[in-house]
Amino acid sequence: MRIDGELVTAEEGQTVLEAARAHGKMIPTLCHLQGLSAAGSCRVCVVELAGSDRLLPACTTPVQEGMSIRTSSAKLTLYRKMAVELLLVERNHVCSSCVSNGHCELQALAQALGITHVRYAYNSPRLPVDMTHPRYVLDHNRCILCTRCVRVCAELEGANVWEVSARGIHSRLVSDLAASWGSAESCTACGKCIQACPTGALAEKGEAHEIGKASEAITKLAARRAGQSGNHPLIG
Repeated sequence: MRIDGELVTAEEGQTVLEAARAHGKMIPTLCHLQGLSAAGSCRVCVVELAGSDRLLPACTTPVQEGMSIRTSSAKLTLYRKMAVELLLVERNHVCSSCVSNGHCELQALAQALGITHVRYAYNSPRLPVDMTHPRYVLDHNRCILCTRCVRVCAELEGANVWEVSARGIHSRLVSDLAASWGSAESCTACGKCIQACPTGALAEKGEAHEIGKASEAITKLAARRAGQSGNHPLIG
């Protein structure tokens, strides 16, 4: 296959994103976290496929023999900016008062794309902050519905605490069938969702300064667990 005109090889079962990164081609992502299943929800990783008018999400598109992919162009930058801007206006992302300021993947991507303002009207919804858990807090104002927390809780911890309810702009992250997080009996307080979250939506209490996340720890944990059965692409 070709990526940005360069002839490369890829393995059957790989996605375009995996093949591109294996050859040093960086494609921006938000909902993707290596070691977890792909969701394709943020649409930031869209790429162009020769012969198709559609933009395809690189994280869920499997490689095929002879395909030609473009990962960077003026068109892709436009659509990626649009996706990030829509995320910024949907909730209340005030970076200066966010616990993840300076460590936020959404903030970093906006800066990388040169987004200094948005072209759309802010929704400014009145959203709650769930502080019922003794250790952690959920701020719906910062959530981008990437479902990283949903997947890491289900796939690595096996607790299945999180899910997304409703649809469209009314979608909300919920725990244990819309119970408060503090009363969610299935929660093991492991903190994996905190580390997987790309923004300040999920954070640990008691952090008065900007905190960094360790999402790479999730990838390493997934690799170690899958490596015991010898079927994970990160092991070998």
